[in-house]
Amino acid sequence: MSFNPKHVLGIKELSQEEITFILDTAGSFKEINTRDIKKVPTLRGKTIVNLFFEASTRTRTSFEIAGKRLSADTVNISASSSSVVKGETLEDTAQNIEAMHPDIIVMRHSASGACHYLAERLRCSVVNAGDGTHEHPSQALLDAFTIRQHKGEINGLTVAIIGDITHSRVVRSNIYCLSKLGANVRVAGPGTMLPPGLEKMGCTIFKNIEDAISGADCVMMLRIQRERQGASLIPSVREYARFFGLNEQKLKLAKEDAIVMHPGPINRGVELASAVADGAQNVILDQVENGVAVRMALLYLVAGGDKLQQN
Repeated sequence: MSFNPKHVLGIKELSQEEITFILDTAGSFKEINTRDIKKVPTLRGKTIVNLFFEASTRTRTSFEIAGKRLSADTVNISASSSSVVKGETLEDTAQNIEAMHPDIIVMRHSASGACHYLAERLRCSVVNAGDGTHEHPSQALLDAFTIRQHKGEINGLTVAIIGDITHSRVVRSNIYCLSKLGANVRVAGPGTMLPPGLEKMGCTIFKNIEDAISGADCVMMLRIQRERQGASLIPSVREYARFFGLNEQKLKLAKEDAIVMHPGPINRGVELASAVADGAQNVILDQVENGVAVRMALLYLVAGGDKLQQN
C-alpha cells in the first residue's frame, strides 16, 4: 500500500493498515541507525521545521536526527527564541514560516487541537509532536514498534497503562493505537486522574495498579503531569508512589516476561522504583532508540517518499 494522509495529527484518524504500514516502514529504517555513516539521501531537498512551544528532549531531538538522517534540511525553532515572545500569534508564526516554503512542520504545543488548527490553514504537511492533553501519535507508534519488537505480535496482548491518565496525551494515542492493533488495553490511576467516559475509547478501567497489571504482557508507566494539573490532585508524591508506583514486588503480578515501558522523563521513586527502571524487564531505552526510526518513517511517508519510490 501507499501512505495517503498529508498530515499525521493523531492516531484516531489512522486505520489499522496505515499504522502497520508506518511500523513496517520504520523497521526498514532502523538498520540505517546502526551504520557507520547514518545517512541516506531519501529526503534530500526537503525542508523540515521543528516548531516546539513546549520543552522536549526525546521528541525534539529524535525528530531532528530523523530528518538529518534522511538528508532533509532541518530547522529547529522554540517558543523562547521565536517572535511568540513579542506577541505574535501561532497562525502568524506558522504562516511566516510557510512563506519560506518548508515541506513539513513538526509541532508541539500546549493547546489541544493546535496542530489541527494549523493543518487547516497551511499548505505544507503538519506532524503532531504532542498537543496539550490531546494526542502524541509518534510516541504511540514507537511504543507499538517496541512492543512488537519484544513480543513479535501485538494482537491478543494485555497492556496496562498506569498513572496520570487525565493529563496524558500519550495514553490517548496509545489506547487508539494498541486497540486498533488488537491489544487489550487496561488503565489505572488515582480517581482524580481518571477522566469520565474513558472506556468509550476502547480500554478497561481499574481502580488500583495491582489488578491492572495482573497477568499483563506490558506495563507502561506515565509521569505525573504537574505542569498541566493546576491544583494538586494527589495528597502527596509519597502517597502516589505507595499506591500507584511500580516496584519489584508489584511487577511480579505481571507475566514473568512482561516488559516495562515509560515515555519519559522518569520521576525515579515516584512512578518507577530505580530497581525497576534499571531492571532487566525495562525497555525504556529501546523506546528512545526506536523513536528515531519511527519518526524517520513518519517524515518519509508524509513527504511522499513511498510514492516517489514507486514512480
